[in-house]
Amino acid sequence: MKKRNFILIFALIIIFLPVFPVFAAEDMPRLVDEADLLSDREESALRDKLDEISERQQVDLVVVTTDSLEGKSPREFADDFYDYNGYGFGDDYDGVLFLISMEERDWYISTTGFGITAITDAGREYISENFLEDLSDGEYGAAFTTFAELCDAFITQAREGQPYDVGNLPKEPFPFVMNLAIALIAGFILSFIVTSVMRGKLKSVHSQPMADSYIKRDSMHLTKQSDMFLYRHVNRIRKPEHDESSYSGGSVTHTSSSGRSHGGGGGKF
Repeated sequence: MKKRNFILIFALIIIFLPVFPVFAAEDMPRLVDEADLLSDREESALRDKLDEISERQQVDLVVVTTDSLEGKSPREFADDFYDYNGYGFGDDYDGVLFLISMEERDWYISTTGFGITAITDAGREYISENFLEDLSDGEYGAAFTTFAELCDAFITQAREGQPYDVGNLPKEPFPFVMNLAIALIAGFILSFIVTSVMRGKLKSVHSQPMADSYIKRDSMHLTKQSDMFLYRHVNRIRKPEHDESSYSGGSVTHTSSSGRSHGGGGGKF
């Protein structure tokens, strides 16, 4: 009887083994560069940054690159990779995963637990606007570093006060004094060059005290004048409708195959 039970248990383990995570949380790195987009030096620096921020904030920051989504959507792949590989801090599995798929040049950010609170939909769009240019240019190391550093700032903001969201996003500093000085200097130099050229062409001309000197006598005879409206042409362009779904505040969530709640979104690069 004992032998029979052992065989039954062993058979059940073999059948259901693929359903469970293959890696333990401590065994799965926070940087998985399957598409080989980073150099060894970039990998080392980014992995250290992700580990430092994750441990300090107690929110997992994960970067994953792949050549194939294995038939899944970017959202499904990102959510499943996070859920079934043991990522996340605490009972709510707090974390943020950044996926890059080279198959169709997709990017996707999946948020979980406190990551949903810290990285709102509006916040995610703000973060993506700061790394998309680097992604498009193939500067993947710079894009991933920007993602990590902005997530760090957003998580800190969410812990210390109101999360960055609609009407409360970081404002880029504008170097007003420096830009004003540059504009004044450039304007002075340009105007000096233009007036110097014009002055050089008018050496044989002297200013006259009266306007009569510039008009040929009896050359103009105005006998009749009238104003006539000919036609009017107006171009009307419809104002594009604003997509409120991305700016309504907070995060829209969904349930992944594991049964967990996730926020997130993505696009092409």
